[in-house]
Amino acid sequence: MRHMKSGRALGVKPAHRQALMRNLVTSLLEHGQMRTTLAKAKEVRKPLDHMITLGKAGDLSARRQARQFVQSKSAMANLFGDLAQRFAKRQGGYSRILHINNRRGDGAEMALMMLVGDPKDPFTAGAPARKTGKAAKPVLEQVAEEVKAGTGAAAESPAPKGE
Repeated sequence: MRHMKSGRALGVKPAHRQALMRNLVTSLLEHGQMRTTLAKAKEVRKPLDHMITLGKAGDLSARRQARQFVQSKSAMANLFGDLAQRFAKRQGGYSRILHINNRRGDGAEMALMMLVGDPKDPFTAGAPARKTGKAAKPVLEQVAEEVKAGTGAAAESPAPKGE
């Protein structure tokens, strides 16, 4: 029976699993995204969330705790600098897992894991910021303003050949 045994074993010994989690978290903090198996991606969410929470705290104790887990100075600088500011108002859910094609050799389910709000993130990179307060202008008014200014798509396109 698996009483009191949480998490995935990932087919390795506990020391290897701990080293694997440390390497995955460090890599994700440095590069913002990584490609790995789905099981590893799901398992790395918990230590990653804990490290980002420590980064948001930002005090000396949090830095020492994070330094015991994160293995590179550049990842630490990113964690306590950019990521702490980016996730200051967010209460959790700092990562996103996207399923991608299965691996060719063994058919393992692969995933692309990325930090939310990363410049490489296809879901938030080009998304317009939400407007607060008054409602946005109707589309018809926006198009009319573009035509008057001469910057709209209709002003740039050539006239049809038949007319």
